[in-house]
Amino acid sequence: MTYRKGAYVVDTRHARLAEVMAQVGRLVYVRPPGGGREWEAPPEALRLATREEKQAR
Repeated sequence: MTYRKGAYVVDTRHARLAEVMAQVGRLVYVRPPGGGREWEAPPEALRLATREEKQAR
């Protein structure tokens, strides 16, 4: 699956809410909502965040 820039996702490896910054090849670059250190995640480790998860941030 591909994710658009700005989408909120959950990295299921760490149960961490993140914002998509870019997708390069097979990796998706994400960071905490509002800023912070970016990390890489394979797309299969991500899922779209629910409305409740986005509001809880």
